[in-house]
Amino acid sequence: MKDEGLSILNGLEDFIREHRLDDVRQLALQASKYADIDVPFAIQQIDGWQRARTKLPSWAAHDDILYPPHLALEQCSSEVTARYKTEICLRLLQDFDTMADLTGGMGVDFSFLAPLFRQAHYIEQQAHLCEAAQHNFQVLGINNATVTEGDGIEVLSHLPHQSLVFVDPARRDSHGGRTFAISDCTPDILPVLPMLMEKTDLLMVKLSPMLDWHQTAILLDAACPGALREVHIVATGNECKELLVVLDARQHNPSVALHCANDDNRFVTNTQEELVLPPCPTLSNIGETATASWLYEPNAAIMKAGCFAALAHHFPIRALADNSHLFVADRHLPDFPGRQLHILHTTTTNKKQLREALKGIDRANITVRNFPMTADQLRRRLHLADGGDTWLFASTIGRREHVIFICEKFRSVGV
Repeated sequence: MKDEGLSILNGLEDFIREHRLDDVRQLALQASKYADIDVPFAIQQIDGWQRARTKLPSWAAHDDILYPPHLALEQCSSEVTARYKTEICLRLLQDFDTMADLTGGMGVDFSFLAPLFRQAHYIEQQAHLCEAAQHNFQVLGINNATVTEGDGIEVLSHLPHQSLVFVDPARRDSHGGRTFAISDCTPDILPVLPMLMEKTDLLMVKLSPMLDWHQTAILLDAACPGALREVHIVATGNECKELLVVLDARQHNPSVALHCANDDNRFVTNTQEELVLPPCPTLSNIGETATASWLYEPNAAIMKAGCFAALAHHFPIRALADNSHLFVADRHLPDFPGRQLHILHTTTTNKKQLREALKGIDRANITVRNFPMTADQLRRRLHLADGGDTWLFASTIGRREHVIFICEKFRSVGV
């Protein structure tokens, strides 16, 4: 495939490098000053680099990377989530012969997966993304890649058996609006799932983090019984980014492993464990907080997974209430996957008790869960400024007892 990216960049490299820290909006307004420069293209490259330096630092380290329009960069994986996918492959695969990415896009996931394999197929329907990928893979030193413009499902049907097939269905409709349901994405993998499983050992599908993983698992199992092996809820910076599903054609999988990943913090359970475990113990009244010295808030991946019974099986925690998703323990649990706060005081909403507990505190970070006020309303009532080193968690114990925990943040694991 013809690579025009390098020749275009060669003419603008100095300009892009000189202005790469500029405000691109201001630069656009000054376009008339640069009559000999393709300013819109240069701005696209500058904006791309500015976004990539935090999202894709290993890409941004190369001056010659060609950045496609903003939407492709917005939709692509981050370096953290791309590397996570390589961990899955290294753990589950024994044969690293060939792989195919059916929805190549900007090529970020492909660029991290491809070096694991002898040969890697990048497939994408949009010509400009194929051209950018062809150029960027050369810059990144990925020498085992073939770039094919076309429909991924159709191209795969003509390829030999693959060790891995990766697909990231487009979550935009024909009008550019966001979609979330599997059947509304392109391609809709459900009707072709049996064919995909015949063409690969391992199938990895990236889906919207908005999807309910239980329902997703049901749909996939109905389309291809026993193939679903793992579900991954992937978060970075305590924000859910991806729902990854892994299907294995080499074995029948009666139980599905559920992985909750938030940066380097990992928690693993399985669907069978969730079914048989008793629910998390719940406090019945405020008096039971007397010995509680630590408050725990699960990270975003755990919250999305909802695997609180498994969490309570692994850690000696008690829930404040069924729907608060806040937990207490009598001791510090350094491996707990989420925020860990040392409880300084526990108080009811009684004015006298509150005044005594908040003595000397003029600012705090406030979180409310299952509580009759918003954080702002509670802040105004308590006359506290925002911020500082004190954390207030307001919630309800049982059905009626409102409680406020005044805490200091010990440290965060995976948050």
